[in-house]
Amino acid sequence: MRKNMKMADLLGSDYRLLTVLHRLGIKLGFGERTVEEICLENGVNCDTFLLIANVYATEGYVPSPGLITAASAIDLVKYLHASHAYYLDHELKELDKLFSGLLLPCSEVQRNVIMKFFSDYKNEVRNHFAYEEDIVFPYVRSIAEGKRMDGYSIETFEENHNNIDEKLNDLRNIVMKYLPPACDTVTAIKALSRLCSLEYDLEKHTLIENSILIPMVNRLEEKCQ
Repeated sequence: MRKNMKMADLLGSDYRLLTVLHRLGIKLGFGERTVEEICLENGVNCDTFLLIANVYATEGYVPSPGLITAASAIDLVKYLHASHAYYLDHELKELDKLFSGLLLPCSEVQRNVIMKFFSDYKNEVRNHFAYEEDIVFPYVRSIAEGKRMDGYSIETFEENHNNIDEKLNDLRNIVMKYLPPACDTVTAIKALSRLCSLEYDLEKHTLIENSILIPMVNRLEEKCQ
């Protein structure tokens, strides 16, 4: 991926980048403008966009130290914050609707088992995001402005950071293995497809935090010493 690529060509090569644009506040209608021109028009650091896009488009992507240094910690936090809102306000709510309809033919016991698992997962996600919103992101903004906050470092976040996509795999397996035949197959396919899509997206979300945010803040902390 290059700054002088046409944004429409970039999206044409990987449709999954549509959600990246949405979370960065970039709307469709690019014409023939390049990635760099579109980022500039929307007030988005182009190096930050390319880092995020490469995580989605390239399996096993490892960003170079130079690109991490050139990217914006503030823009990265804005993206991660928007991702949290997207997961909570859109994806999880849509899954809730799909499961509620899918499980109507099930017995009460079967329905309660799956919905309890999903409800517990949603609470885990909310708690995970709340910690990042209340502690990690304000710290990153502060360190990006050259202000060191006593009593906290990105190492604390790194040591306690856990994946939140793994339980979606468990939920997917429950649905595939134990869903009663009376349940609508088309709705089941929609629910499973949505689960797979969310699981993939959350995996990339975790990679962005681990492979970009943490090393980026490590560098900023060194400057503040």
